[in-house]
Amino acid sequence: MSNWVKDGFILSTDKQYLDTNVIHQFLSVDSYWAKGISLEKVKKSIEKSSICFGMYEADPEKGDAKQIGFVRAVTDFVRFAWIMDVFVLPEYRGKGLSKWMMETMIGESELKDVRKMMLCTYDAHGLYEQYGFQTLDDPEIFMERKM
Repeated sequence: MSNWVKDGFILSTDKQYLDTNVIHQFLSVDSYWAKGISLEKVKKSIEKSSICFGMYEADPEKGDAKQIGFVRAVTDFVRFAWIMDVFVLPEYRGKGLSKWMMETMIGESELKDVRKMMLCTYDAHGLYEQYGFQTLDDPEIFMERKM
């Protein structure tokens, strides 16, 4: 597990500090991509994800931290990573925290050498383009199965 500190905020890959209630509240109520998701499914998605990043105001090791952001990835840590559930709580936006989270995730964490990363977004193209994400070169080769 790794931790990074910036301006009183901590980013950690230690799953034990994740506040599943905060994550569930944001995803099930505030997100457009997981609206209505159950707490059980949020917990399972965290458990089965290869790596999760929790962002906190204060130090989670001291037990007084508030979780303010989150991102998770499913990956083999070599060739491919799917980035999901990226958020910073609305009251903490505008402080560069999303940028710090992305910079750390792709530049300093275990994901830094992954050959291809992918994600989906309806409204944050500008953020992700700053970190090398772009629309698909060959979208016709991709397929999906929805349930």
